[in-house]
Amino acid sequence: KEKSDVKLTVLNSLGEEFAVLVNEEQEKGYFNVEFDGSKLTSGVYFYQLRAQNFVETKKMILLR
Repeated sequence: KEKSDVKLTVLNSLGEEFAVLVNEEQEKGYFNVEFDGSKLTSGVYFYQLRAQNFVETKKMILLR
């Protein structure tokens, strides 16, 4: 809804953070972020978006 600090991270299946894709203050709106998972093994990973009072974690599956 308004300008805020945004952090987008990728987590392994144990919940350990191993990549930070975004960590900056951003205006409201929609954004695209590219993630290169070419060096990762196939499996289940999670990504987490934090902005102000909002936190959402979702699952992603990487297949080779």
